[in-house]
Amino acid sequence: MDLKPFEADNCGSCRLASLIPDVCRAEDCCLGVDEAGRGPVLGPMVYGICFCPVSKKEELKDLKVADSKTLTEAERENLFQNLDQAKSYVGWALQILSPNMISTSMLQRMKYNLNALSHDTAIGLIQYALDSGVQLQEVYVDTVGPAEKYEVKLSQRFPGIKVTVRPKADSLFPVVSAASICAKVARDRVVKGWKFAEDLGQIDPDYGSGYPNVCSIQLEHRTDPHGQQGSDCTLGR
Repeated sequence: MDLKPFEADNCGSCRLASLIPDVCRAEDCCLGVDEAGRGPVLGPMVYGICFCPVSKKEELKDLKVADSKTLTEAERENLFQNLDQAKSYVGWALQILSPNMISTSMLQRMKYNLNALSHDTAIGLIQYALDSGVQLQEVYVDTVGPAEKYEVKLSQRFPGIKVTVRPKADSLFPVVSAASICAKVARDRVVKGWKFAEDLGQIDPDYGSGYPNVCSIQLEHRTDPHGQQGSDCTLGR
């Protein structure tokens, strides 16, 4: 996973992707969608997809993927390496959305809330897989907002594909668990190497993952004299 394109400019949006396995262009495939970083005060939100042939579902399950939130950082890294070693039949793609990009979108004159941004990002990643030749037949999504409405929206957007949207899909479907791991590993790595736009002086480099309960950077240090948050913090989360 090469994060250099995002690290070169962490104020926008960046897509990263694995190579597309040949088998995913030849066989019917399933795809999972999940995100990491929807609630933090620091760092980006990362949307991820993972896909594999339907015939390989059991092999994906055998990799012991699980909801990334139930795993330690080391466990997630190990599982991501397992997914990478299964690249003959597993592919993934990520969309990294910077705090600056999210806040700018949500503060624009035309209303564009976080749910709409999340939906559009997921749709963009599914379309990327289709445009790359992945033979999608099944899509599983961890819901954002009411699951039934989201499922109808995606089914209308992608006719001919069986779409399943569920709360906590990352604990129900291994292909969503795999997407969750890809997204969380990317976010962990980005936050760990975050380049702050503002001069914070001396800070403890072990400041956590950016979630309020584990982030040791005090919010009063993330504002300017006018009360505006820094570009690495997200408004309205």
